[in-house]
Amino acid sequence: MLGKFFQKPEEGERDRVPPGQYLTKGFPVLTYGQTPHVSPEEWQFRVSGQATSATFTWSDFMELPQHEFTADFHCVTRWSKLDVKWTGIKVTDFMRLVEVEPKATHIVEHCYGGYTTNITMSDFLREENFFAHKVFGEPLPAEHGGPMRLIVPHLYAWKSAKWINGLEFLDHEELGFWERNGYHRRGEPWAEERYSSF
Repeated sequence: MLGKFFQKPEEGERDRVPPGQYLTKGFPVLTYGQTPHVSPEEWQFRVSGQATSATFTWSDFMELPQHEFTADFHCVTRWSKLDVKWTGIKVTDFMRLVEVEPKATHIVEHCYGGYTTNITMSDFLREENFFAHKVFGEPLPAEHGGPMRLIVPHLYAWKSAKWINGLEFLDHEELGFWERNGYHRRGEPWAEERYSSF
């Protein structure tokens, strides 16, 4: 399996690949449950919790500044893909439209299909995070989280929620689906925060 689908990082790549990871030759698809299929026309994004409630459409997101991003992608199942090219909207640009209460410290990412994952405000608001709607110049396919997913490059990929459709701002930590089922509450690849210790 290692030679056919995965490979060890070469000398010049080792400083970009976290411990225990192998480089993939493709772009594996890992999904729990059925893949939601939502068109851009019907896609909606809701803000709730410790923030002013609001609903945004696909057009609202497309009116925001669009950027090209190149980021490495690390899956908790031990594969990494370097230099993935995305198109999307910076989290920091979107957040200018959102009124969040000062006491908010955590977020639950909500997705079509009922999936959730949690993230701290400090991890979410980093400049390099973005909402992606294209990958390698093509509309993001449903199996990779289309029409829209969040990308959080500095954490394992399950925090980059596929099919994202909302953010719930909280004044406390609330675990998401995988976190309730044994995954680490933060998921930092360089520390190998794969699974929970409690």
